[in-house]
Amino acid sequence: MSKEFETRTGGDARASIEPFSIESSSIELSSSEPFVDRSVDPNVVGFLHRPASAVKDALVLTHGAGSNCRTQLLVELAEAFARAGMLVLRCDLPYRQNSPSGPPRPGNAERDQEGLRNAVLAMRDLAHGRIFLGGHSYGGRQSSMLTAATPDLVDGLLLLSYPLHPPRKAQQLRTQHFSQLRTPVLFVHGTRDPFGSEEELTEAVRLIPAQTSLLFLAGAGHDLKVGKSAELALSAKLLERFRGFFSGA
Repeated sequence: MSKEFETRTGGDARASIEPFSIESSSIELSSSEPFVDRSVDPNVVGFLHRPASAVKDALVLTHGAGSNCRTQLLVELAEAFARAGMLVLRCDLPYRQNSPSGPPRPGNAERDQEGLRNAVLAMRDLAHGRIFLGGHSYGGRQSSMLTAATPDLVDGLLLLSYPLHPPRKAQQLRTQHFSQLRTPVLFVHGTRDPFGSEEELTEAVRLIPAQTSLLFLAGAGHDLKVGKSAELALSAKLLERFRGFFSGA
């Protein structure tokens, strides 16, 4: 089960949102292909999921620390969004392009953000509608920091398991840039995530002046898994919320 609510500017308004159905007629087959752009530095490297219909909006998705863009979570989400008609790029951050394993180093953040900027610009050449940016954990944090510094870069943020603080270190909040966010943000978070509780994240998003929406997944941890076929169930639920929130944001 999930608990769903939306917060608006100022963080005090909190209203229930009824999930809506995805009509079967809107689900289309998609195809994916390797995507590499070495004309920019950092390079853009990943996989492009093309919708069967004409491309309008696009989404750039990236991974967390210690992972890569081939994780099942990102693959399932990319497929779901592409089937719904969006162009999706799931990409490796520059630190992962340089090393096949291990977490990013403290000095990697700025270059990782530049890599995301290049990925967004690459999608602008392929899509003529809105551009969205997001990622899991570290990838989502870097996406939000980049967007706080360049508010006109994308039309919306999708932050999966935002690492609000290190586990068991609730005082070390990673919210310094929240007050600078002018882009609508959709957060997706597990209620058992050690990187931030439901209450902590709810309070933190009040710092964001832009529209925000919080989708909490009951029983899910930092990986957002809640059982068998979890990615498929999450994909459908997330797509519903994404459509509902960003259609009015």
